[in-house]
Amino acid sequence: MIVFFFLMIALVVVVAAVTLAVIGGGSEAVLPEAEPDRVADGLPETRPVVRADIDALRLPVAPRGYRMAEVDDVLERLAAELAERDARIAQLTAAAGPAGPAAPEDVTDRVDLGKGGER
Repeated sequence: MIVFFFLMIALVVVVAAVTLAVIGGGSEAVLPEAEPDRVADGLPETRPVVRADIDALRLPVAPRGYRMAEVDDVLERLAAELAERDARIAQLTAAAGPAGPAAPEDVTDRVDLGKGGER
């Protein structure tokens, strides 16, 4: 019987301690407020984005995956840069003239000599 009362008192103490820890007894919070996990995307502002920038880019992970706002920001930036590059390519292609790129050499004359074939 004494063991039963001892276990009941121990259970009450444990429940009270856990309740105070969860509620946060006192004027100071148990856990400080977390800052938003919003970081700069890491893409350079002063020059165009290159492949190495994309390879080095790491977006923070949220409890259910990536944060949609950050992924949207990065994709929007990349889309704008790609559109700018496409416009520049079109401008340079138009400035090159109607001749276009040189035609590739005629490959019908060549014979594959890889397996002992002769010409």
